[in-house]
Amino acid sequence: MADTDDNAEFVPDFDISKPTIARVYDATLGGKDNFAVDREGAAMIATYVPKIREASQDNRLGLKKGVEYVARQGIDQFLDIGAGLPTMENTHQVAQAVNPNAKVCYVDNDPIVLAHGRALLADNESTAIATADLRDPPSILNHPDVNKMIDFDRPIGLMIVGLMMHFHPGEEPGNWIREILDACPSGSYLHMTDFANTGYPEQVAMEKSCIQALGNGWIRTPEEIEAHFQGLPLVPPGLDYPTRWFPEEPDRELIPVEDLEEHQRIIMMGVARKP
Repeated sequence: MADTDDNAEFVPDFDISKPTIARVYDATLGGKDNFAVDREGAAMIATYVPKIREASQDNRLGLKKGVEYVARQGIDQFLDIGAGLPTMENTHQVAQAVNPNAKVCYVDNDPIVLAHGRALLADNESTAIATADLRDPPSILNHPDVNKMIDFDRPIGLMIVGLMMHFHPGEEPGNWIREILDACPSGSYLHMTDFANTGYPEQVAMEKSCIQALGNGWIRTPEEIEAHFQGLPLVPPGLDYPTRWFPEEPDRELIPVEDLEEHQRIIMMGVARKP
């Protein structure tokens, strides 16, 4: 997508003295779009969660499964908020593998994401990227590049993947989600992942390490995660770990939670449909 005057104010001005969520996540996945401070943050997390790369890959698995499911329900436009840096199996690649005509708009508040995203997506006319922030829903809903790609009169696949854990409960992030959802028509889907708190020590270790490395990264109980879906009915099987989430195979025999590897119990995912 070509640069537009609408985003002129977002000329990247990178602060490489502090780690960012997007760059640390990239570092945990073994990516190259990060700086020494981000790699230090990733290494700090790894001291508490040795399989942080596998845990990050599990979040990507959650993204892939959710996008595939929503795309197979006939949704052909996706708004991916908190998208992070382009990495393996991005939303547009997964969605367009199901439907080559699917459109995707990525949103992130990190200017380095805008810079890298524009470069990588320059030749994909069905994909756009915008700098905006979930904390300010109008910055998303009124963004010209979002509105150029997403038709809010038609069902949308709204994605908030790997983002909610970075908001403290006191910020009441559910209010932001509700405002975005209110703009989405009936038949839209909400797809989220979050750090789980179901009593396992690796979950506590993830929270402790992320708060030390990033200043945020809180775990939530399933009830707290489900509350962020704003009362929308969750697609069966509801909230679950990505390894166990198979909505199209209800009779599939699942690995018992206690038999999962530790890194597979870090993230929970869910998809809900707006009636």
